[in-house]
Amino acid sequence: MREFSRTLGDAVKRARGRLDLTQAQVASKIDRDTRTVMNIEHYKGNPKMEVLYPLIHALQIDSREIFNPEMERETPSIQRLRSLIAECDEQEAATMIPVVEAVLSALRANRVRAIKTS
Repeated sequence: MREFSRTLGDAVKRARGRLDLTQAQVASKIDRDTRTVMNIEHYKGNPKMEVLYPLIHALQIDSREIFNPEMERETPSIQRLRSLIAECDEQEAATMIPVVEAVLSALRANRVRAIKTS
């Protein structure tokens, strides 16, 4: 078994579990046979790009998790935040920037205050 097969299979399993999807549901989303998803999850397969691309997209997998497994895995919250941002159009993203900056500033200020009062 090649190491990339394990990395891909594990990423697909995690994402499918996070989205609460069956192998059959994933296969339907990417217009493939259930056996394709099953083989990937069991590290038996070397999917072509026409399978890999829709699979990563349908399961909202950060491709870095597959292609750069040495990078530290992000927490589920950060993964979810990245997915939400990726779904934004330019206007939505531009509108959200000042909101996110304000929330982060408030959270960080509260953290500093809490540390100083401890």
